Amino acid sequence: MSVTLSVVTGSDLLARSDDLIAVPVYAGPSPSAEAVRLADALDIDLESFLQREQAKGAAGEFHTLPSHGRIAAGGLLLVGMGERAELDAAAYRKAGAGLARRAGSAKTVATTISAGTSPELRIAFAEGVGLAAYRFTSYKSDPKPSTLATVTVLDTRPAADAAAAVQRAAIRVDATVLARDLVNTPSLEKTPDWLARAALAAGKRAGLRVDVLGPAELAAQGFGGIVAVGQGSTRGPRLIKASYVPAGARRHVVLVGKGITFDSGGLSLKRNDGMVTMKTDMSGGAAVIAVLEAVARLRLPVRVTGLVAAAENMISGTATRPSDVIRQYGGRTVEVLNTDAEGRLVLADALAYADAELAPDYLVDLATLTGAMPIALGRKCAGLFATDDRLAAALLAAGDAAGEQLWRMPLIEDYRCDLDSEVADLRNIGHGKIKGGSIIAALFLREFVGKRKWAHLDIAGPARAEGDDDEVCKGGTGFGVRTLLSWLETLSASAS
Repeated sequence: MSVTLSVVTGSDLLARSDDLIAVPVYAGPSPSAEAVRLADALDIDLESFLQREQAKGAAGEFHTLPSHGRIAAGGLLLVGMGERAELDAAAYRKAGAGLARRAGSAKTVATTISAGTSPELRIAFAEGVGLAAYRFTSYKSDPKPSTLATVTVLDTRPAADAAAAVQRAAIRVDATVLARDLVNTPSLEKTPDWLARAALAAGKRAGLRVDVLGPAELAAQGFGGIVAVGQGSTRGPRLIKASYVPAGARRHVVLVGKGITFDSGGLSLKRNDGMVTMKTDMSGGAAVIAVLEAVARLRLPVRVTGLVAAAENMISGTATRPSDVIRQYGGRTVEVLNTDAEGRLVLADALAYADAELAPDYLVDLATLTGAMPIALGRKCAGLFATDDRLAAALLAAGDAAGEQLWRMPLIEDYRCDLDSEVADLRNIGHGKIKGGSIIAALFLREFVGKRKWAHLDIAGPARAEGDDDEVCKGGTGFGVRTLLSWLETLSASAS
C-alpha cells in the first residue's frame, strides 16, 4: 500500500504535529467531541462556522481549517460522515477516500475516523485511503504521485484486532493496486508473455507455483480457442496457471480470467474509438493474478488455482476468419462468426480445462466480456451469472461487503438455441433475433463448465473508469479483486 496506515493508542490530538488532523462531523451537523475540542483550541466557534458554511455533516462533505500555529498540526479537516446511526462500511470507505483526495499537499495525517470500530469498518476506511491515493505514473517523465505518505488512526483504547485489520486492508489494497497497474500498462509493452512474467513475479513474491504454456504447448494440448484468438498476432498466446495449495485445504476454488492484452477485434475490426480502451481487456486476468498473490499473503485455508487465458487479438494473414470452425479444449467445435467475440473462446478453453483436469468445488470467471453489459447495468455494476443459487448469494454478499456492486442476471434457457450452428457444435455469437448479448455469452461459457458450481462475472462496465469517484481512480479499477477476496475469506471461515 503506497500510503502507510497505522493505529496508535493514547496519543493526544492537540500534541500531534502532523500536516493535517482529520475528525468526523455527523449529520445535523453534529460535530464529534474531537472536532469541538480542536476548534476550541483554534479559538473557532464551530457551531457558527458550520452554520456559515451551510454544512450538513453529509457523507462526502469536507471543510478545512488552518491551525495558525494554535495547535501543533498544520490544519484541521472536518469530514462529513452522514447519519451516525447508519454508518456502515460504505460510509467509512467513502470517508477514507475523501480524506486521501482532500489531503492536498499533506504528507502525514492523524485521524480519529474508524477508531474504536469493528475490523470490517477499519478495513473499509483503510481501503478508501489507500485506493484513492493511487496514481499510475510509470510513463510520466515528471511523475506527480500522491504526496500523502502516512495516515495514523488515534484510538483512545487499545484494540487487539486493529493491527490485524490494517494489515488485511493493506494486502487487499496492494492486490487491487497490482491489478490496476497491470491493466493500465500500455499494450505496446503488455504482451501475453509480459503478463505471464508478471504472474511469475507475483508467484515468486508470494510463494505460488506458476506454470505457463506457450503457443506450441497450447496447440499440442488442444487449447484451440486460445490458439485461434492469438494466431493473428506476432506475439503468441499463453495460458497462465497459478496454484496456492495450503496444507489441509478441504475446498478447491478455480478462478479464470480473460487475458486479452489488446483487442483490435481481429478481422471483425473495431472502430478506433472502440480500440482505445482495449489495453484493459485483460482486467479479469489481472484480477485473478492479484487475488492469488493476496490469498497466499493472507494464508487462507482454501486451495485456489488461477487460470489466465492470455492472447492478443490482432489482424494479419494468419488471423482467424469469420466462418472458421475451431476445436476448443475437450473437443467441442465452434463456428467463429465474429472474431471480436474472442473472450468467450479463450475462456471456454480455460473453463473446460478446469472442469476436466482440476475438479474444483467452485469455478468462477471474470471477464470484460460484452459491450451489452454496461448498457444494461451502467459503468459501476457487474453482471453475475451463476448455476448455483448459494454461490450467487455468497458472491453478491461479498461484493456488497467489498463495495463492488454486482447484479444477478438470468441464464434464460429459451435463449440457448441462439447458439446452435449448422456446421459445428456451437456458434460464438447468437443469430441476432433474440438479442440479450450478455446472456448469450454467459450461456456459451456454461457449455464448458460441466456440472460444476460456476459463476461468471461480466465486468465490462466497472473494470475501467472514466474519472475518479471515491476509492475508484480513472483507468483500470481492479474491480473484482476485493469481492473475490471477501468471498474467499468467508469461504475459508466456513471451512475451518
